[in-house]
Amino acid sequence: MTSREQHDRMANAIRFLSMDAVEKANSGHPGLPMGCADIATVLFTRFLKYDPKAPHWADRDRFILSAGHGSMLLYSLLHLTGYEDMTLDQIKHFRQLGSKTAGHPEYGHAAGIETTTGPLGQGLANSVGYALGERIMNAAFGNDLVDHYTYVLAGDGCLMEGVSQEAIALAGHLKLNKLIVFWDNNDISIDGPVSLSDNTDQVARFQASGWNASHIDGTDPEAIAYAIEAARHSDKPTMIACKTTIGFGAPTKAGTNKAHGSPLGADEIAGARKFFNWDSPPFEIPADILDAWRTAGKAGVKARTDWEGRLAKADAKLKAEFERRISGKLPSNFDAVIADYKKKLSADKPKVATRKSSEMALEVINGALPETIGGSADLTGSNNTKTSQTKNITSDDYGQRYVHYGIREHGMAAAINGLTLHGGLIAYGGTFMCFSDYARPSMRLASLMGIRSIFVMTHDSIGLGEDGPTHQPVEHLAALRAIPNHNVFRPADAVETAECWQIALESEKTPSTLALTRQNLPTVRDEFVARNLSSQGAYELAAASSEAAVTIFATGSEVEIALGARDLLEKHGHPTRVVSVPCFELFDQQSDDYRKKTIGNAPIKMAIEAGIRQGWDHLI
Repeated sequence: MTSREQHDRMANAIRFLSMDAVEKANSGHPGLPMGCADIATVLFTRFLKYDPKAPHWADRDRFILSAGHGSMLLYSLLHLTGYEDMTLDQIKHFRQLGSKTAGHPEYGHAAGIETTTGPLGQGLANSVGYALGERIMNAAFGNDLVDHYTYVLAGDGCLMEGVSQEAIALAGHLKLNKLIVFWDNNDISIDGPVSLSDNTDQVARFQASGWNASHIDGTDPEAIAYAIEAARHSDKPTMIACKTTIGFGAPTKAGTNKAHGSPLGADEIAGARKFFNWDSPPFEIPADILDAWRTAGKAGVKARTDWEGRLAKADAKLKAEFERRISGKLPSNFDAVIADYKKKLSADKPKVATRKSSEMALEVINGALPETIGGSADLTGSNNTKTSQTKNITSDDYGQRYVHYGIREHGMAAAINGLTLHGGLIAYGGTFMCFSDYARPSMRLASLMGIRSIFVMTHDSIGLGEDGPTHQPVEHLAALRAIPNHNVFRPADAVETAECWQIALESEKTPSTLALTRQNLPTVRDEFVARNLSSQGAYELAAASSEAAVTIFATGSEVEIALGARDLLEKHGHPTRVVSVPCFELFDQQSDDYRKKTIGNAPIKMAIEAGIRQGWDHLI
């Protein structure tokens, strides 16, 4: 067991790396790392299962810094424990352009950053997907291959955000007992005391949502360890309310909002050095303390090699499927499955809403891909997101494939990101298109992270009918298309819907939104084409009888209207072509030659879409 003196010095290494990095950057948040260093030290030296030399090990425990502004806590831990890309030079370049040490942790920038956090509450809500993903994968592959915990450090702000209630209610309902949340209970927000704006009994709130929750002293390593041990033996998720002091050790700024989001200054740091009896110069860690941290970082090697041994001895078929799913690759026969399905659609020519077309495609997809996990925010029958393969996931049965998220669009989107980030799963979830507003912060983060989250948005226009303007999306397509690295698909029929689903599933680095109709649409692609035409973003669906005088671009339910207009114009002697545009983003990625050819030279160009003009001018 780590002695108290050694624990204190190891925790102080976090504090001073954080103080020094913020001071050098002249920007950042020193208060959280100083206040939470004891929690992090106990977790990383005594409980967390990880190996810095194998940072993507599938059965590692996950640590999520939901209070992402305290990023130097995480960067310090990664450096101290021996993650190779988190060098001291990176620490010294905290918050500098081009460094791995961004102001808030960014997924993919450095090993050990499990998810992008900063918008408060997102990491906490992601963790529900992580913890659920662990249980789903455990049910599929057993304890030998999947058995790990998800730990979260959240702040007052995380718990004030509305998404936190959506997240904790769902986690409590599903009894995700391997989810353990530390609350940095320091009573301080940016404006001043938390009491300026909130007096919620957070422990009671979590308990009311089906969690274990209790108060501890967040600077007492034995109290922290005892609470973690109890949480690991619980049948519920656990919130540990850790009483801390923001900026702990700073002589005049500790316990005040002045320690939150700006450098402490030379005098305060000098006072903290005296308080902690820390003699080392900036960015220098005493050799014995660095050795102790590096030893802690090596403690997981045995667990990881033991796991690799179990994987090597596993049934060959199970091992191959586990490795395929963790790699994110689709089964080798998937393209053929979709091609066969497209042939059937072109022959059958169904006239159905694209939300129904999506359900039909998912029936085929979910039969071919055991890793898909569906769900809806209490609109299953309207979103058509459930198929014969996707039975309900419950607290008694994690071996199924459908999540009833309840009316929690934001929490659903964040959990989908967590499921996706966990690995081994492809998650999708549905709601009405107009409620993408509720889910948008997490959809944007999926794009920023470059992950394969899939959002099914039905009732995509005024065509939804009598529910009226509150439910009729108008600006939503343009708003979602404005998000960089986000493919927004609006298919015109069942064939395009199948193609768009195929692209979404194959897009490992880009999230997708499928905008789907309530009203029935005819099959406009009535001749089978093996190539995925939708993958080009736009393509000529109907040619003009001679040199085109008019080109009509359209998406989704308006492609039918465009084809009808073409027939009328052709009858009146105006050669007209129709271009279907299922995905702006993919069309923008095509070669200049293809784009010029598809846009064409017709003197009259027009677009038909039940939305707003914004985004169309580069085509018309």
